[in-house]
Amino acid sequence: MSKLVSLGLAILALTALIQSSTAQTTRVVGDELGWLVPPGGPIAYETWAAQQTFMVGDVLVFNFTTGEQDVARVTKEAFAACNSTNPIFLQTTGPFNYTLVTAGEYYFIGTMDNGNRCALGQKLAINVTVPRGPVTYTVGDSLGWEVPPGGEIAYATWAYRKVFLVGDTLVFNFTNGTQDVAFVTKEAYKTCNTTAATTVLTTSPARVILTVVGENFFTSTDSRRCALGQKLAINVTSASPSPAGAPGSSSSPSPVAGGPAPPLSSSAPPRAVFGFSLITLFSTLFLAVFY
Repeated sequence: MSKLVSLGLAILALTALIQSSTAQTTRVVGDELGWLVPPGGPIAYETWAAQQTFMVGDVLVFNFTTGEQDVARVTKEAFAACNSTNPIFLQTTGPFNYTLVTAGEYYFIGTMDNGNRCALGQKLAINVTVPRGPVTYTVGDSLGWEVPPGGEIAYATWAYRKVFLVGDTLVFNFTNGTQDVAFVTKEAYKTCNTTAATTVLTTSPARVILTVVGENFFTSTDSRRCALGQKLAINVTSASPSPAGAPGSSSSPSPVAGGPAPPLSSSAPPRAVFGFSLITLFSTLFLAVFY
């Protein structure tokens, strides 16, 4: 009997440990706006979603008044057409919490008024990814860092749909003596005026660890090259969401020369520690059952 009790306690402890290892963030759709027909149309929820990083295990909260709004998950095609005829699910009671259990694209719409509310902007499309460690991105891939053919659309296309997190690294490959890369303000990015650049790197490959949450802007210090498209704008989100109201980092990204990846956040224990804990717990479980 005592062995069965020990086994039960060990299983409970194992379950708790596994659950605690999975990060879960609650995201209120639209923040203070809630879930309704937004002023200004679809751009409201598009802008909100663009500022988030959705991970498996996160929870979406749709805040609405029962009887006045609803929310349906639909296919990509139904989302584009605002067609709620055969939704994946329909929820009519608010507020409603929805847990993101798999990676991939999710589409949500309001179905009232025969789809008119969806057409007016009550629709949300998001992309959910699996939690990951730091990633190294080579800017432009094989193109490298230079004046791109076709203008600035080249680097905008490269950055499109990539998820940049704090701790990731950008690698700028260019020819020494002919190119450089500067970390600049949004205004300097627009005007190609780099006289007040925060950081300028002149040696290739230039490695930049992303430390600033929000918009990050990079250009060549040569205004002509910048104007011809040698410029990059990305949005960086926090790998470990900050407590409510905590400001993001305001420092410049960290240039490094082949240095090690940055340490993991204190809010996310290293995998080695978690693995050791599991080994210890399984050992305890084995001893409890067989000795």
